[in-house]
Amino acid sequence: MIESLVSVRLPADEELTIKKNRLTGVGCEDGKRIAVVTGIHGDELEGQYVCYELVRLITANMAHLKGTVDIYPSINPLGMESVSRAVPMSGLDMNRVFPGSTSGAVAENIAAKLVEDIKGADVCVDIHASNIFIREIPQVRISSAESSHLLKYAKMLNTDFVWVHDSNAVGEGSLAAALREVGVPTLVIEMGVGQRITKEYCKQLLSGIFNLMSKLGIWVGPTENVSHPMVSSDGAVHVIHSGESGIFIPKVEHNMWVQKGTLIGEIVTPITGTVEEEITAPSDGLIFSLREYPIVYEGSVIARILSMS
Repeated sequence: MIESLVSVRLPADEELTIKKNRLTGVGCEDGKRIAVVTGIHGDELEGQYVCYELVRLITANMAHLKGTVDIYPSINPLGMESVSRAVPMSGLDMNRVFPGSTSGAVAENIAAKLVEDIKGADVCVDIHASNIFIREIPQVRISSAESSHLLKYAKMLNTDFVWVHDSNAVGEGSLAAALREVGVPTLVIEMGVGQRITKEYCKQLLSGIFNLMSKLGIWVGPTENVSHPMVSSDGAVHVIHSGESGIFIPKVEHNMWVQKGTLIGEIVTPITGTVEEEITAPSDGLIFSLREYPIVYEGSVIARILSMS
């Protein structure tokens, strides 16, 4: 059932409404509940396809649903319409204003209502994409403080990688941090690239969500086998930066295993036809992040490599 989470009046006699779709199995109102959230950043679209497929598959097989699935596809709809990461009217990053305040500005009000609505769920999956600059393999990001109890859930989601990392995605002001304070385990997904939909990544995560739902007893329908992800604590993450400005020309593929010294790419200057820098792998490992947008400046992130011990 589609419900309104919050409605906010806008200056031009219009109303901004954030909606969710609550799917509950017949007679299962007291069963477990999972929340699937996406669209906190308006330019991250990977989660839109996941939500579409999740709703489509569940509604076609309601007899298999033994709990509740709350789906929040667009927490920042104005950002999505304007292709903006932030909330357009304020420039605020939604994932820096949680837990929010019902007496605050628009973004803070939405944040507070979202946290209150999710409170009590057994688990939350918060789906993000990368920005337009970097492409990411499907991964779960969890904070080091929560890794001991979140890792078991993270491994169920069929991603390629679990990064135990105190990043902004799980830090102060994030949805994950706010839900942690009210006792909701939250798994933050990063995958793909900004302003695009990568269907194979979305379908991979979708299989993982159904697997997680099955393990929680929310779903009794068929599920697919899921892969066992690599975990960052099993190795080390190396971040590779550009030492020059120019155009980055990759020489490897994303999600590719490389050896130390492998040529990852070149920074070139078109007007002179020269190579300004050759970027090589600092260690053996997997390229889990790779530059997508070719224009770079000194210090731009080129790649991240997981070096397995």
